[in-house]
Amino acid sequence: MNHRVFLGLGSNLGEPRRNILRAVDLLREQSQCEAAQLSPLYVTPPMGGVTQPDFINAALEIYTPLAPLDLLEICKAIEQDMGREQSVRWGPRLIDIDILLYADRIIDEPNLSIPHIGLGERSFVLYPLADLDSQLVIPGSGPINQLKSALKDTEIRPL
Repeated sequence: MNHRVFLGLGSNLGEPRRNILRAVDLLREQSQCEAAQLSPLYVTPPMGGVTQPDFINAALEIYTPLAPLDLLEICKAIEQDMGREQSVRWGPRLIDIDILLYADRIIDEPNLSIPHIGLGERSFVLYPLADLDSQLVIPGSGPINQLKSALKDTEIRPL
């Protein structure tokens, strides 16, 4: 059975737009990840107070039979293959691939939280997700358009 999953992609090192498109290609090459659609790309300021370049962010809808932790393993392997190095929390990164939503499930594991932590307060996640599905309901939080309209900080712009 294939599950509808939304991934968040972000990059602010090297060539961020190219990094995101490369990550999408690598995800599409996975035999158990059918990439359905990529959102428009957005430019967003970094969060967390670390001085760094703006991020390019997007969301990707995929369908997969993989269990959430197996999908996480693939995402982390792609990050590593692309050259991502661990840095400070909310620091600069070559590529970041997060599982935002996995069907309508709520998961709270030591190394995986779905919906992704802070999803409902982050414009760089909500805008691309809403572009993919404006009727989306975030488990435990509500309709995506209500979450978007409640945002206080919307420093986000289309690329």
